[in-house]
Amino acid sequence: MPKEKIAKERQVMGNKLVCPVCGYKQFWTRTTLMNTVGLTLFGMDWANRKAQNYVCDQCGHVLWFLPKK
Repeated sequence: MPKEKIAKERQVMGNKLVCPVCGYKQFWTRTTLMNTVGLTLFGMDWANRKAQNYVCDQCGHVLWFLPKK
């Protein structure tokens, strides 16, 4: 069963997120694999880096954030 998409105000590095398209302030989150050709070729997609996505609950615009190294 998929996780429930809970839209709420979010912060990144202490700053409140505001959608740059529609100005809405509520987002739901998901994690996305940053696939590369090399690892996909060898069937090792699981080893790719992950990005945190914040999806605007009003217009669907997606903001991507990579973790700091």
